[in-house]
Amino acid sequence: MDVAGRVEAALGVRPERVGRLSGGCVGDVHRLRMPSGEDLVCKVAGGGAGGVGGGVGSSASLDIEGWMLGYLRPRSTLPVPEVVHCEPSLLVMRHVPNDGARSDAGDREAGRLLAELHGVGADAYGLERDTLIGPLAQSNTVADDWSRFFGERRLRPMAARAGGSLPGGTRGRIDRLCGRLDALIGEAGPPALVHGDLWSGNVLWDGGRVAAVIDPAVYHADAEVELAFIDLMGGFGRGFWEAYAEARPIRAGFWETRRDLYNLYPLLVHAALFDPPGGGGYASSVARTLDRLGF
Repeated sequence: MDVAGRVEAALGVRPERVGRLSGGCVGDVHRLRMPSGEDLVCKVAGGGAGGVGGGVGSSASLDIEGWMLGYLRPRSTLPVPEVVHCEPSLLVMRHVPNDGARSDAGDREAGRLLAELHGVGADAYGLERDTLIGPLAQSNTVADDWSRFFGERRLRPMAARAGGSLPGGTRGRIDRLCGRLDALIGEAGPPALVHGDLWSGNVLWDGGRVAAVIDPAVYHADAEVELAFIDLMGGFGRGFWEAYAEARPIRAGFWETRRDLYNLYPLLVHAALFDPPGGGGYASSVARTLDRLGF
């Protein structure tokens, strides 16, 4: 069935026009013009039995993305698209106008918005259900201990997933690091709601302001994991960091040690997704980060 037919089967209304948009790690993205004049955006994935339990969820996981967007909307001021319909292979959202124009004021606004998101607390680290980081499974079984959560739910599973792309001995080095996480982290920050995948490609700008953030990978974490990822991937300017720190001061030791520590996780994610067997740029970055941390 074509895209218009799939949307019609889900919504009962056939789009007048369908245009392809860029992006979409988990599915193809299209802009829809509906007979009412409203614009929607849909992601479409192929059939299959993917999803959280199976590791790569690119074939049947769009319902998880829709759930995560729905989780963020009522809990924060972070702007996210409104979900119209979601099922494993189809996600329909209201279109958010965006022109790509950034500004210093927008960066500061983003810092304040993220600080507010990180003020949404919880009783434990994790989430009520497992989710995804891009197309990869992300276990969120809750834990009271942040070091244990980060080691057992993030580093070790993703190192296993990256597998053959990592240099020999890397998983053993990560295991040794996981045994020292308490000392490396020290006193963890409280459980904070994080977007989980906040890089420049997941931020929509319009008229110099943040119009929406998309493609979340939500859970409750020490908020520093989000800050480390943003520093690694870029996407915001100096004003972002200043505004964030004014609202939520960044604890001593983050820039010196914990930034590198927390960035092991996204580097492993990227190695699993993009590096060939035998190693690549992300796997090499993992090894260099372990060197800096003394493992």
